[in-house]
Amino acid sequence: MKTLFLIFALQIAFLAGAGEKKPACCVTNRETASAVNPRAFTDKSLYQLDSVWNSADGGKLKLAELKGKSQVVTMFFARCELACPVLVHDVKRIEAALPSELRGKVGFVLVSFDSERDTPEVLRHYRERQALNAATWTLLQGKPDDVLELSALLGIKFKKDAQGQFAHSNVITVLNPAGEIVYQLNGLNLDVKPAISAIEKTITVQ
Repeated sequence: MKTLFLIFALQIAFLAGAGEKKPACCVTNRETASAVNPRAFTDKSLYQLDSVWNSADGGKLKLAELKGKSQVVTMFFARCELACPVLVHDVKRIEAALPSELRGKVGFVLVSFDSERDTPEVLRHYRERQALNAATWTLLQGKPDDVLELSALLGIKFKKDAQGQFAHSNVITVLNPAGEIVYQLNGLNLDVKPAISAIEKTITVQ
């Protein structure tokens, strides 16, 4: 846990000094998030976080509830018209490129930067418009501090402008079933084969 908070502190310091301008650019319904024992995970696992998230299905969950499957995670916002559609398409490309026998062992997670406007209802409509399978795609909205914490741990920078748009890093992260980062794809329209290879390795070592 100390490692996570050290990384978080360093990332927050970096974010505070990042003033440069950049172009703007789900699982099941749960009534309450289950209790999580932090000792069940390593100090590199994102599943130690205590934050509770709202899902597109109207339920609540902790990230630890995603354990047991490899997860492909990225951050976005529903009103984004430039980078995010490409970013989500890249995740779809990863899903489509997975061997059929592995698809049931991988989940896909989209976490919104926009805590205020991306309500569960908005995320549900977004999932429908993008034709994302509700059985495998988890769309999450959380409190601003929780969004900031997760983005810092994922190495993602973002900044809201006066028009309510977000300039942000375009990062796709592969987590192993224990919630540890094993690979990151930085950028848009990149070759997804390294991500596929990373996912396959996480499943092979189970």
